[in-house]
Amino acid sequence: MRSKMMKSKSAKSKKEWREELPEQAYKVLFEEATERAGTSPLNDEKRPGTFECAACGQALFTTDMKYDSGTGWPSFFETLPGAFETKRDFKLILPRTEYHCTGCGGHQGHVFNDGPEPTGKRFCNNGVALRFIPDED
Repeated sequence: MRSKMMKSKSAKSKKEWREELPEQAYKVLFEEATERAGTSPLNDEKRPGTFECAACGQALFTTDMKYDSGTGWPSFFETLPGAFETKRDFKLILPRTEYHCTGCGGHQGHVFNDGPEPTGKRFCNNGVALRFIPDED
């Protein structure tokens, strides 16, 4: 079973990540691109388990934190403690808050204040930036 403990910040270069990751995952994680809505098979993932960073493997969310936001991207109302750092994003006219994995610095998505209770948050994540690890039976 994989450890759900936070890993130390990766010292890999962008060149090393580019060689390791599929092109779309690299673009999302390290160039802050966005995958097309509705393309991730993780949208329909409902088995008990953990969603981790597709680059470094740090645990980010559990299935219990996931919900269907209707946006076309995997969405979560909560994160595992210490999983992310945030920063303001001004790429669109209105500022947004983007979040990055604390393990490797990889961009995961944006957080909005239109999610369900109990947090009211919607962590809108790119599916290619995640890997799902089902719980062991």
